[in-house]
Amino acid sequence: MQHIRLATRAELDTIIDWAAREGWNPGIDDGNAFWAADTEGYWVAVEEERLAAAISLVRYGSGYAFLGFFIADEEYRGRGIGLDLWKWAVARAEGRTIGLDGVVGQQENYRKSGFGWSHANIRYGGVVNVTEPPGTELVDVAPVHAASLIDYDMRFNPTRREAFLREWTKQLQTRRSVVLLRDGAIAGYGTIRKCREGYKIGPLLADSETGADLLFRKLATGTGGERIYLDVPEPNASARALCTRYNMKPVFETARMYRGPAPDLPLARIYGITTFELG
Repeated sequence: MQHIRLATRAELDTIIDWAAREGWNPGIDDGNAFWAADTEGYWVAVEEERLAAAISLVRYGSGYAFLGFFIADEEYRGRGIGLDLWKWAVARAEGRTIGLDGVVGQQENYRKSGFGWSHANIRYGGVVNVTEPPGTELVDVAPVHAASLIDYDMRFNPTRREAFLREWTKQLQTRRSVVLLRDGAIAGYGTIRKCREGYKIGPLLADSETGADLLFRKLATGTGGERIYLDVPEPNASARALCTRYNMKPVFETARMYRGPAPDLPLARIYGITTFELG
């Protein structure tokens, strides 16, 4: 018999493994940051004590949520379990606008659930050969930057992501976050993390094209010739040009869609979104 319940922290790791199996290439250590974002944001459908399907609805404040990780285990597909879970999660948005990054082929299904198309996000990938930029304006994110970094990040998102960012920007062997300082104020920041295959940069946020380029080169240095991926809002021509400049090619595309009023985001300064799973 099927029932739906909140996922445990250990089950979130299983869901991330499912995402890897689907070819979504999650980060090696994404789990802690994802869990910090919303410990009640991950749901599973269970049948006979086995996980059958999963979905996330991570809530950011009282007005916004992001939907992702919509996966059914292969054995349980085609039985309506995923659809039941979808309806369950969406009903728990409690009046919030919901965002998602959906594969292009599912856009019509999302429209039927009340989601409207906003723009495309394009994943670029390639082997990047750069030299580390000189100067003292680019520094590793440290606890002293936390408060101002969270404030800066809010300019690019519908609401604050404090708990998530404190985990996401921790300096680990598998990830690095760098901030660009101009006259003592933050003018951009980015994170690079080791993934199941290669590295992903995200977010990459900057006040200028020059700043984004400096951050990108700082983050991309020392990746040992492995592929780097960057998820770019398609309307940002400067971001697409950055990818072309460093030999990165489009490899995947999603549709950013919203149910409810779409947030007015500064896409011209968003050079890389954080993740397709959490926005």
